[in-house]
Amino acid sequence: MNKKVIFLDRDGVINQEVNYLYKIENFEFIDGIFKSLREIQKLGYFFIVITNQSGIGRGIYSNKDYLILDKWMKKEFEKNGVKILFSTYCPHTPEQNCDCRKPKPGMFFKCFKIFQISKDESWMIGDSERDIEAAIRAGINNNILVRSGHPISESETKASVIIDSISEITKIIKS
Repeated sequence: MNKKVIFLDRDGVINQEVNYLYKIENFEFIDGIFKSLREIQKLGYFFIVITNQSGIGRGIYSNKDYLILDKWMKKEFEKNGVKILFSTYCPHTPEQNCDCRKPKPGMFFKCFKIFQISKDESWMIGDSERDIEAAIRAGINNNILVRSGHPISESETKASVIIDSISEITKIIKS
């Protein structure tokens, strides 16, 4: 059976936007995220974090630093009743022109290889147009753009819906 997945960008969606976040003490979850994701989880959705982390490629923090924070974040979700199925990231800078850095769809394709995913029933939640563009390129056409991260151009977005925060997703995503 194909999984219904909510793909989540990290910075600006899961946590407050902080440039090159890699320290646990600087990580602050967006208000209402745990409650919203628990409700969506009850509808049979799985969660995959899909994030650009160019701070690694820029030498600001290490791959190990990122993995420590990611492990901690997933434990915090578990403590709050939310299971993160998978987490993937792109460590490259824009100049490296890799296939995995959003707006390219490589991280989505990686997830499709690992899991049986229903593209029609899945959603992407991001805080930038590159999140939305990567999802659309991968065949995920249900998209939510949140205003809680990067400045966005609401008149030019290809997102299905625009909301203030991930805490509002239960109004949009139904079983």
